[in-house]
Amino acid sequence: MKAIYPFQKSPRCTAMSKRSRKPCQAPAVRGWTVCRFHGAPKGVRNGAYKDGLHTKEAVEDRRKVQKLLRKVRENIANIL
Repeated sequence: MKAIYPFQKSPRCTAMSKRSRKPCQAPAVRGWTVCRFHGAPKGVRNGAYKDGLHTKEAVEDRRKVQKLLRKVRENIANIL
């Protein structure tokens, strides 16, 4: 007789694979609909977070600075 473990009866992850277009099927985290890989926390809470260089806020700030620099360069070119 085979033993049945709790994770075998638990709900499955609902995330879809990009390659195969099939569901992940790993056990879902208790209270969630996705597994521990697909439900990773955002930002500092994520273990892979290093310096925040590529966060949405940092990218947005760099775009604003670039836009401002472009305007300053245009104004300088118009003066000269």
